[in-house]
Amino acid sequence: MNALRDWLAGLAPRERNLVYLAGGLAAIALAYLVLVLPLTTAAARREARIEQKTADLAWMRQVAPQVAAAAAVGGAAAGSEESLVVLVDRTGREAGIGSAIRDQSPSGDLGLRLRLESASFDVLVAWLASLQQQYGVRVDAATIDAAGSPGLVNASITLTHGTSSGP
Repeated sequence: MNALRDWLAGLAPRERNLVYLAGGLAAIALAYLVLVLPLTTAAARREARIEQKTADLAWMRQVAPQVAAAAAVGGAAAGSEESLVVLVDRTGREAGIGSAIRDQSPSGDLGLRLRLESASFDVLVAWLASLQQQYGVRVDAATIDAAGSPGLVNASITLTHGTSSGP
């Protein structure tokens, strides 16, 4: 520290004032970088986060009716609280063809595509008629092929709840 004092004492008064001024400016810049800049960047990040959450909320409010409608179509078959998937699974087991259902996948927003293997044709037709009459579920498309044994079929069926619009 004495070396610094000796160095400053050896400078001309004008040079010494410039060194003090530069030191003061450096201290102010350091204080700004350490104290002020983190606060302003944190505030900017919070503001951007709020804007993003506001945009997300606006989008959610916009699509909420569509989500509710999709849940209702997948869910409310003839006033029940069951989704179309659950309804098909439950009634298929009750009808005796639950073991023949190999695959269920969504078909559009409101439908369900089924694949059945080695299902009894008579039971399948009766089950589809029951779905239509009791729950308002209709067959939009069906491909039925003989399974090899008499009376058994393989089928690909697209079902839609009756409240949806179809072809």
